[in-house]
Amino acid sequence: MSDSPRPVPIVVLVSGSGTLLQALIDASVDPGYGVRISAVGVDRDGTAGQERAERSGIPTFVVRPRDHRDRAAWDEALAAEIARHEPRFVVSAGFMRILGPRALAGPTVINTHPALLPSFPGAHGVRDALAHGVAVTGTTCHVVDAGVDTGPIITQRAVVVEDDDTEESLHERIKVQEREMLVDVVGRMARHGHRIDGRRVRLGG
Repeated sequence: MSDSPRPVPIVVLVSGSGTLLQALIDASVDPGYGVRISAVGVDRDGTAGQERAERSGIPTFVVRPRDHRDRAAWDEALAAEIARHEPRFVVSAGFMRILGPRALAGPTVINTHPALLPSFPGAHGVRDALAHGVAVTGTTCHVVDAGVDTGPIITQRAVVVEDDDTEESLHERIKVQEREMLVDVVGRMARHGHRIDGRRVRLGG
């Protein structure tokens, strides 16, 4: 008999190139990782992330905002698609949309951000940190709530800012830590569970 845990189903949401998704796909090949990506959802057609999923034999779904009468209808459709795949939790892996109340009412959604929250939230975390002149920035994995990068923090990793850093060079080093961090958190959540205690997220136990 195998001692590997029964893989936990997750849904991954992607908007772009899918490098975070690829890190999860690669990790989930190992039965001991404990994760099965049951579906990948995207918000537009033709993304590299969707292509990565399809090459790996992972089902995909598309929920485009323009196909719905308003934001609430899009959110309801997204929530229905997520629920159809019965995930234990959801990973927003470069999904560039703010989730609404219906999507957030389902399984826990986690996200990564390229800065040390609560500093520098929003779409330009790397640029804002560099412009502010910080000596250390990094990446944060957090639970998604109704705000913009305001949910409870799961874990963080620091990245030192070098004197000659550009936004691009700094972001590349942050991405390395971001991928490793996300793979670690997703695996631990799948294998050991989690609970949210106010502003604290407890993994395991």
